[in-house]
Amino acid sequence: MNTTTFMNRILGATETVDEYSPALTLRYAVPADAGALDRLAQLDSRHAPRGVVLVAEVGGGLWAAISVDDHDVIADPFRPTGELVELLVERARQLRRSGRRARQVLPRLWPDAGLDRAAMS
Repeated sequence: MNTTTFMNRILGATETVDEYSPALTLRYAVPADAGALDRLAQLDSRHAPRGVVLVAEVGGGLWAAISVDDHDVIADPFRPTGELVELLVERARQLRRSGRRARQVLPRLWPDAGLDRAAMS
C-alpha cells in the first residue's frame, strides 16, 4: 500500500486544489508592506496592527493581517477572509506560545510607542 492510499484510507477522500487557484502565503510583514497595511486598515475601518505583524497574502495581495503582540486583526471586508483570519489567529497563538525570546528577533513594524494611538483616539 502506498502512502497516498494509506492517507486516503485514514483521512477519507481529499479535495484537490484547482491549478488556477491563487497562492496563499502567511508571512511576517516587512516595512515595504506599510502602505498595503494602511489601505487594508482603511477598508476595515480600523488602525493598522502594530509590533510583529503576520499577513495573509493571496495572489500577491494582502487580504488580512494580525499583530502577534496583541492579536489586533484587520481584513478586507470585500473578500472571503474568515478562514484566513482563523489561520492568522492560530499562527499568532503558536508564535506567542513559543516564547518571548524567539519573538525578539522578529521584525517589528510601527513600534508601539503609544503616541500614535493617543493621536488616533
